[in-house]
Amino acid sequence: MKADRKLDLSLYLVLDANLCKTPEGMVETTRKAVEGGCTVVQLRAPEWKKKKQLEAAFLLKKLLKDTDVLFIVNDHIDIAFLSGADGVHVGQEDIDPKYVRQLLGPDAVVGLSVGSIAELNTIGPEVDYIGIGPVFSTKTKVDAGAAVGLDLLEYISKEAGLPNVAIGGINQSNAADCIRHGADGVAVVSAICGAENPRAAAAAIKKAVNDALSI
Repeated sequence: MKADRKLDLSLYLVLDANLCKTPEGMVETTRKAVEGGCTVVQLRAPEWKKKKQLEAAFLLKKLLKDTDVLFIVNDHIDIAFLSGADGVHVGQEDIDPKYVRQLLGPDAVVGLSVGSIAELNTIGPEVDYIGIGPVFSTKTKVDAGAAVGLDLLEYISKEAGLPNVAIGGINQSNAADCIRHGADGVAVVSAICGAENPRAAAAAIKKAVNDALSI
């Protein structure tokens, strides 16, 4: 990642294919969430075939190209490369971050999921930020591990020494707690994608985050 580029992870939207339904639905949710203060958008649609994911990626890149919002693709380096996304986020069972860096180059933003003390050892120099969680129990990601809780969030964030975003069961009521326990931002899925008003939901969570960051 470029040295002069500061990551703003304060409100990180992870798009949910089951809640947004279509590429166009993802775009509409993203547009409203960005209006509400979202700073990063991740395309995550493991249920979709690659063609549909790529269609969504092109639409999202077009929407976000004149903004400061980072566009991240979950797991799929090919889709990130073809769509011109800003980077890729990978989990512990996905391709190694060093290969993501090798394929996408020095300017790409590379994120890694970390959910235990042992997984701290998987953070290499190629990683720009980490996602810590699930902090709270969540039904959004069926293969998510057990909730790590706020104390482990705080420990991992300190030990990693990297920008980090808390993820897993996060909403307006608990976002500030995550910030107070060391998170630089919160990653939100259903609390925005499943909201009747994604803009208002994003704005409420962003205010909670900003208020906690300012203390």
